[in-house]
Amino acid sequence: MPNLALKYRPKTLDELIGQSHLLGDSAILRKLITTDTLSHTFFYGPPGCGKTTLARVIATLLDKPFYEMNATTLKIEDLRKIFKEYTNALQKPLIFIDEVHRLSKNQQEVLLPFMENQAALIIGASTENPYYSLTAAMRSRSHLFELESINEKELHTYLDKIIQLEDIPVEDEAKEYLVFSSGGDVRAMLNLLESAGAVENPITLNTLKQIRPHAMQAGSAESESHYELTSAMIKSIRGSDIDASIYYLARLIDGGEPAEFIARRLAILASEDIGNANPPALNLASSTLNIVKHIGYPEARISLSQLVIYLASSPKSNSAYMAINSALQSIKEGEIHPIPSHIKTHAKDYVYPHDFGGWVQQSYLSVPKKYYDTKQIGFEKTLWQWHEKSKSP
Repeated sequence: MPNLALKYRPKTLDELIGQSHLLGDSAILRKLITTDTLSHTFFYGPPGCGKTTLARVIATLLDKPFYEMNATTLKIEDLRKIFKEYTNALQKPLIFIDEVHRLSKNQQEVLLPFMENQAALIIGASTENPYYSLTAAMRSRSHLFELESINEKELHTYLDKIIQLEDIPVEDEAKEYLVFSSGGDVRAMLNLLESAGAVENPITLNTLKQIRPHAMQAGSAESESHYELTSAMIKSIRGSDIDASIYYLARLIDGGEPAEFIARRLAILASEDIGNANPPALNLASSTLNIVKHIGYPEARISLSQLVIYLASSPKSNSAYMAINSALQSIKEGEIHPIPSHIKTHAKDYVYPHDFGGWVQQSYLSVPKKYYDTKQIGFEKTLWQWHEKSKSP
């Protein structure tokens, strides 16, 4: 059986699967491509969503020589050779750089002048948002677009098309598994179909599970997405159910969910749902996020388990979350009040609290407002007592 992913790789924008938010008839990215006004661009999104294929299609449509590189192995000399080759050419090349978030500052500095001079069209791709790994100069000269994982309906439609074209008998249960277990990754789905089709006819669910025992990035071999499992874990921690929290963590780990993704979600929860009721929760979440980046699985499961148990056991307060949301909402509604003159820079009538034992009566808002309501839970209660005591004579 031929390599299905290569054989059926899309060659036009209309053949690409999904990404209607970017490539629909009136979508901005399609307009930029079809009018040949696309500037340097970086794509990010999950594996198998079409980042590389889209770059190839763009090169074909714009009739540009295509060069594919990876940031982890990219050599500056190779880049310079390409730029030199096309110095006087009318048609400039398209240089595609995968894992662009791994570009070093030195590599970015080499690219920058060629980007400014339009010596090539640079398109980068990454499975994670590369915004913070790119220098400000690179960001200011490029566009950033997020590609989404292919949804189940689109995968089903595409799978049926390939099965019909290749005349591959597949049982209905096996079709479901091909879609659900691929986690929105078209390439992974076709590779599994290809492997199973080489050893069995018709393809059965049992054979697929022997080749791929666990779903990719979905947390289960069923239709539940990793978003649902993540939501279940977060809500279980918020509800202080330790066993349920650990169960959903295990589901996420077993399904191949990246440890960093889980740790990031837990760090958000530490502030949103626990906050000052137990401030060390955020410290532990931050430490866990840092350590799982360095150790990875299988050891990262232990650190994640420790953090989940700690968070589920902690007192809960969302007062910090509610306070900032309340303040932001008031600003959106037009409440832009002037800063009192006595707390502006170099104000002469500012009263220094330390001269009065740490607190002195003084207004800090020109219009009195209340955004924070203490929950009086855990350490937050102590904080409030300190706050009130500091204002006592």
